Amino acid sequence: MADHYETLGVGRDATAEDIKRAYRRLARELHPDTNPDPEAAERFKTVTHAYEVLSDPQKRQRYEMFGDDRASVSGFGDFGGISDLFATIFGGVGGSGAQRGPARGADLLAEVEITLEDAFSGTEETVELTTLAECEECGGSGSAPGTFPARCSDCGGTGELRQVRQTMLGQMITATTCPTCGGTGQQIVEPCTHCGGRGRVTRTDELTVQIPPGIEDGARLRVSGRGEAGMRGGRAGDLYVGVRILPHDTFQRAGGDLGCEVPVSMTVAALGGSVEVPTLDGAVTVDIEPGTQSGHIEHLRNRGMPRLGGRGRGELVVLLKVETPTDLTPEQEEILRAFAELRGETAGDQRSVFDKIKQAFQ
Repeated sequence: MADHYETLGVGRDATAEDIKRAYRRLARELHPDTNPDPEAAERFKTVTHAYEVLSDPQKRQRYEMFGDDRASVSGFGDFGGISDLFATIFGGVGGSGAQRGPARGADLLAEVEITLEDAFSGTEETVELTTLAECEECGGSGSAPGTFPARCSDCGGTGELRQVRQTMLGQMITATTCPTCGGTGQQIVEPCTHCGGRGRVTRTDELTVQIPPGIEDGARLRVSGRGEAGMRGGRAGDLYVGVRILPHDTFQRAGGDLGCEVPVSMTVAALGGSVEVPTLDGAVTVDIEPGTQSGHIEHLRNRGMPRLGGRGRGELVVLLKVETPTDLTPEQEEILRAFAELRGETAGDQRSVFDKIKQAFQ
């Protein structure tokens, strides 16, 4: 008789999960309902027996010590019936596979717009929701006050309908959710007049949502249990709030970091000095080294956005932009001309561009 480990295609050190995974793969491939080859049916029996032995710790230990003297397979041993076997193979076909109980409510999505300053400090936003809420008249049961649901006449209160058919391996049972009661196993005898037996009514509410400091554009906040109410007492869905951060006039954001441009006068850039740099929590003074060129970048640590969870702040990246004066007085212009002569530079040439090009060719 073939080695059970070889039959399932696993090693002797395989875990219980490895054995189960291998069996599911082979069972899907070899089962007679999906593979009409007679040899596949025989191999399916062998695979099933190998799984029966190796999935039981005691049987597996006995097999490894003494081997297996069972030469053939009849029935399905300790699987507890064809229904349980198919639940093992296909993950839900059979008596234990149908979902029972009231259906969960749907999730909802809302969106809020905030400023960068709000994202920096954190804020509260009010969201208006129009959704299906639990009927206050019947408490979500769907039955008129003082009455109670009855057992579903179609499924007998099980919440599922079973279909039995004969196969070469015996009976195969498939189970589906009962369409009459929706899997609850109950029928409304006297519907609530307020909700018409649905257990839910349309309602518009306002909800205050806390926006934490440091939140990023496009983030979603989950508010548990604030989605649609479930059917007839089922668990409510969740609310997801998408956050959109409006563009800022001064700052651009990249994760936890901020960036901005700061103008620097020509004289301060040449001689050194200081400039005032805006931040989201007040302006700061930055020293400028003599000879600073336009495009120089300063990095201000811990001046960016707060990180979610209170893990410090990002940095502020400052791009210095040297400005050329355009409104000189006659006295200022004279001083600059003298400065240009001292440096051997030609300044103040008022000829047209065409004249300059013409002279260059001559």
